[in-house]
Amino acid sequence: MSDTGGKKALVTGASRGIGRAIAEMLAASGYDLYMTCHKNGALLDSLAGQLQSKYQIKCSCYVFSVCDEEKVAEMFEDIPYLDVLVNNAGISYIGLMADMTYREWREVMDTNLNACFLTCRAAIPEMVRRRRGKIVNISSVWGNVGASTEVAYSASKGGVNALTRALAKELGPSNIQVNAIACGVIDTDMNSCFDAEEMDMLIQEIPADRVGRPEEVAALVKLLCTGNEYLTGQVITLDGGWT
Repeated sequence: MSDTGGKKALVTGASRGIGRAIAEMLAASGYDLYMTCHKNGALLDSLAGQLQSKYQIKCSCYVFSVCDEEKVAEMFEDIPYLDVLVNNAGISYIGLMADMTYREWREVMDTNLNACFLTCRAAIPEMVRRRRGKIVNISSVWGNVGASTEVAYSASKGGVNALTRALAKELGPSNIQVNAIACGVIDTDMNSCFDAEEMDMLIQEIPADRVGRPEEVAALVKLLCTGNEYLTGQVITLDGGWT
């Protein structure tokens, strides 16, 4: 495959929230984008149009479940190489593990962890050939410490953290950096399950006295994607001092 062309990045789960902020940050930095979402195709197309018009970059959109092995392979047929891979797509399940079905468990694991395997596996060969690349996995503080009533989510993000550390060791000799961001409470739709009282209780536990913004996660992604080739294998906590 040819190395000609500009910088290219893939962001999964890009239609809203953290993924949307990351996509805009990368577009502003001059990256041509490949973006996925599961269901919000119209929202993703609208975002692509805005980014192309504002930053004069190219966007390609894909609407499918990112844990679909065949669809991921088809998408990568369109991607000559990646400079940056951001694994952001994720879902949560709130409830007692005893009440969770095996189908629900697998859906969380597939979306949050197995999808990272699929995209990384597809991106790695060209990164290795070119001897450069950045992989950033969006994780969670619950992957560090675990959360009651979010056992599957915690387990999946713990897996993402372990994948990050292990893959960084595997790809280090090829000059590819792999890091993760363990997010605390960020102002996204995923946290809309909490009512105002519950959110106030959460904020009281955060030394920064507020929830994080998607743009702050995106800023950290930018930092991980620029320059430093010695920073790898890290799970960086972004939680306002909560942990």
